[in-house]
Amino acid sequence: MIQRPPSPHDSHQPNRQRAQKMASAILYTLLVLLALWIVRGFIPAVAWACVISIALWPLLQRVAGQRWLKGRTTVIATCFTAVIMLLVVLPVGLGIAQAASEARDLTAWFQSVQENGIPMPDFVMHLPFGSQQIATWWHANLDHSLRESPAMKGLHGHAVVTIGQRFGARALHVVVLFGFMLVTLFVILQAGPRLPNALMKGARRAFGADGAQLVQRMAVAVRGTVTGLIVVGLGEGLLLGVAYGVIGVPHAALLALVTAVAAMLPFCAPIVFCGAALWLLVQASVAGAIGLLVFGFVVVFVAEHFVRPVLIGNSTRLPFLLVLFGILGGAETFGLLGLFIGPALMTVLMVLWTDWVRQ
Repeated sequence: MIQRPPSPHDSHQPNRQRAQKMASAILYTLLVLLALWIVRGFIPAVAWACVISIALWPLLQRVAGQRWLKGRTTVIATCFTAVIMLLVVLPVGLGIAQAASEARDLTAWFQSVQENGIPMPDFVMHLPFGSQQIATWWHANLDHSLRESPAMKGLHGHAVVTIGQRFGARALHVVVLFGFMLVTLFVILQAGPRLPNALMKGARRAFGADGAQLVQRMAVAVRGTVTGLIVVGLGEGLLLGVAYGVIGVPHAALLALVTAVAAMLPFCAPIVFCGAALWLLVQASVAGAIGLLVFGFVVVFVAEHFVRPVLIGNSTRLPFLLVLFGILGGAETFGLLGLFIGPALMTVLMVLWTDWVRQ
């Protein structure tokens, strides 16, 4: 048999295939970036839905495993989504209703302040130091009619209208994102085990078995972070709620709920109980204010520095310092989503370091 000599076309075939693969990779990358740019406004909603679904996945599997619920993914997804919606809407609704009920008293107090000023609390004169300076400043700025003060004039100006418009637009944007988050969460939960199986298959194909295992550990880190934030937040809210009731802070139950929500974010609970302590000071309850401050800071210190890092670190096998850096650094970089992204990235860092040391 006479062999045909290789043609120049055959010799250039491997180069052409490599060029086509490179061009395909560039095209796919550009298309993915274009798609992400188009939906960039909804990425936070999708990210929140992913975080919530990862946290709920073990419970979802347990519920779906019940004999009388097998195959009813739509019913399960609807129930889970409705529960998440109620957990967010009910506290916000209660807060708005309580604020509306207090609006009349607040308006009357504001009008009284405009006409008569704010009287200086009696405890100021009993302070161990600085009482004279505080009293002088108070008499010069607050204990007379505030109608002509620059601050009160500013409250009736164009700045208030602008702030109100911006707040309304921001609130509407949050409501829309929350709606899209619920829709995305429903779709994820309705997909059931098919979605994580497809994701793991894609991760193995793209990054190998090690990459798929790393994705699993990141999901565990997110789940552990959600557990740590919720458990610690509810614990702080319960303990401080008891303190509010004992000391005599009004609306102790509602304030405990607000404290629990704030405590789910690192170091945000002091904003609530410090406000309550300030109210006690204005009411001349110095001992109650000091007791609430001391008790609150002790609870927050123990919860934020010991309980929360232990809960998150045990699930992710991360050291205390990496958990703390992940939570705080993630929140600073990515906002609220960073609370979950940070520990997940610290998990990646820990896995890479462990693999490097073992080589």
